[in-house]
Amino acid sequence: MQLSASRHSAPPDTVLFSVVAALVSIGLIMIFSASSATAWAAHRDTAFYLKRQLLWLAVALVPAYVAYRCDYRALRPLAPWALVISVLTLLVVLIPHLGLVSGGARRWLGAGPFSFQPSEFVKLGLVVYLSAALSTKGDRIRSLTYGLFPLLAITFALAALVFLEPDVGTASLLVFTAIVMLFVAGARVPHLMMVALATIPALAIAILSSPYKRARILAFLDPWKDRQDAGFHIVQSLLALGSGGLFGVGLGASRQKFFYLPEQYTDFIFSILGEELGLLGALVVVVLFVILAYRAIRIALRAPDRFGFFLAVGCTSLIVIQAFINIGVVTSSWPVTGVPLPFVSFGGSSLVVSLVAVALLINIGRQRSPER
Repeated sequence: MQLSASRHSAPPDTVLFSVVAALVSIGLIMIFSASSATAWAAHRDTAFYLKRQLLWLAVALVPAYVAYRCDYRALRPLAPWALVISVLTLLVVLIPHLGLVSGGARRWLGAGPFSFQPSEFVKLGLVVYLSAALSTKGDRIRSLTYGLFPLLAITFALAALVFLEPDVGTASLLVFTAIVMLFVAGARVPHLMMVALATIPALAIAILSSPYKRARILAFLDPWKDRQDAGFHIVQSLLALGSGGLFGVGLGASRQKFFYLPEQYTDFIFSILGEELGLLGALVVVVLFVILAYRAIRIALRAPDRFGFFLAVGCTSLIVIQAFINIGVVTSSWPVTGVPLPFVSFGGSSLVVSLVAVALLINIGRQRSPER
């Protein structure tokens, strides 16, 4: 891969960098606070999960730096390989004794603390592949048969493999991200709506035929109806957010983290943040993601080529859509889907992918001429 030519590069987007640094810092603080009780009970070390996240952060900075320094255009010829590797890893993770099971889902590869979640990296692989494909489609994307359908077929195939793990949240995120990229590429809205209507019955059958997934959907509609079982996560999350008030109960003073709220340092960390830092603290995080979205869209619109434009759109969609799905889940505005809050939730695979996506965004922003 070729290094970026610095003499033709614009300065990196320091605002975007600062926003991400702020989110990562907030994440480290909240992971320590939200996980301290669980870490002490399980490992007799209140900083156990903080140390794990710091280790993953150190690991993530390496590929992120490479993604920042190398010319993003070198990814374009690698796009088919990204797709092949994505499919292979998703197939491997479904094989018994190879894919690791936790919480009833087979989502990980590796061993112990060195395990990773392939579906997280598949998100980035799909974005790279779609960016390369869309950069050559041109007006053909307006054709349902020759433009839209082949790319959606690949997207749905990857989403189906992720859905089988089961991981409804990541599967839906793959589809949402692809739809955004296809829409900005010029795909016809009636075609997208037609595809959506065609897939809704199959999706409904797949969800409603599973007691576990059906319970999650019904819990979203009325979590208080089954507050001790299916609606337990949402009820405890709302109690945490409600008890935080405007200014919060104080950093480290959460009561819900003492084994009331499950997944309090992963998928539901925003609930603990809202409890400890209040509405104002929660709004700060939301505003940071809005600023991230604005700066990223700005980079996309100034990208020097079509591949860079679509890659920026895809990377932005991955982060921003996931962030607001997570916030929607913890506020009972979206069905429980099990996706982490980017940069903030505990989780190595998510952190690596999110930082690499931002590094690619900053890389694309540097390729434009300084005066542009």
